[in-house]
Amino acid sequence: MIPQSLIGFDPNPERLKRALPAVAFFAGFLWDALTLGRSVAPLDLWILSAYLAGAGALLWWLGRRQHTLAALPAEPEPAVAAPPWWRESGPYFLLQFLFGGLFSALFIFYFKSSGYLLATLWALALGGLLVANEFLEDRYRRFTLAWALFGLCAMLLLNFVVPHVVGSIAVIWFMLSTLAGAGLAHGLYLRTPGRPGRIVPVWAIAATLLLAYFANLIPPVPLVKKDMSVGHALTKAEGTYVLRQEKTPWWVFWRRVSKVVHTRQGEAVYCVSAVFAPRGLQTRLYHRWSRHDPERGWVTTSHIGFELAGGREGGYRGYTWKRNLAPGEWKVAVETENGRTVAVHRFEVAAEPLAEDAAMLEKTF
Repeated sequence: MIPQSLIGFDPNPERLKRALPAVAFFAGFLWDALTLGRSVAPLDLWILSAYLAGAGALLWWLGRRQHTLAALPAEPEPAVAAPPWWRESGPYFLLQFLFGGLFSALFIFYFKSSGYLLATLWALALGGLLVANEFLEDRYRRFTLAWALFGLCAMLLLNFVVPHVVGSIAVIWFMLSTLAGAGLAHGLYLRTPGRPGRIVPVWAIAATLLLAYFANLIPPVPLVKKDMSVGHALTKAEGTYVLRQEKTPWWVFWRRVSKVVHTRQGEAVYCVSAVFAPRGLQTRLYHRWSRHDPERGWVTTSHIGFELAGGREGGYRGYTWKRNLAPGEWKVAVETENGRTVAVHRFEVAAEPLAEDAAMLEKTF
């Protein structure tokens, strides 16, 4: 018989237990990245709602089990072999798996919706929590952390579900969905035998989310930026927009489109943005054109609106344009009616006009 040390296999359950979080993390994240696509589909939200319901039911059962065991009279235990680790820790590992699945999908959703720096930092913070969750299984036994994570998942998920249902991204729906998520966690806590742990942190998280939203740290979910570009000329044929853009020199091999726009006197510069929204959602978006002034900072030069109708997989297209842009740094921000930022595109306008033989590209939307 070949020794196990020679074939490199060790069935030690402790090693298997330590390896499971890492395996579950990478497998779950890879699955979500491959299956969630570039938009937020209703089926995705149904699946995540099932994850949340499963986590809630498991939390209630664990609380009931702990309450039942605590009520039993203390008796000397017979000297028997300790039960396998999966019997005691299995339910907590399953809870960790459900939270990991929720955080993984929500991280991807929010990362898709983050089209500017502050929103990206918010999404990365969710990613950090996703990684941390893989090492928090033992702390779930105190229940306070488990309630906090359940409440956070409920709030973030409802922030996506409610706009899908009501067809609106108004501020009131973000507020109500956040409070509903916290209320769901609190209601489950009250129904759990013994009410283990503390529920106050859930409401602290809800207050933090509302403050972050009004500070423009959270993107206006469920809108997702599909694309955004600036160019010289825009044409439309058979439902497709074609934008002409300047090509980078051959030595700039890491980027095809130049970030510098050369314009002639009186020439228009177009900004086209494609934004995904759930089917049935009707709203109005705006392009805020701003130029950087060395003394005053970013100065808005125009604020132009266009309608948004949800349901198109490639994103609803909207465009605005301006003539005679002064040389310097420029940016165009896509904003909602209530001032929430969807995406930001920065570029530079050169003082020199566009050369007659300049290499151009055509981009379709």
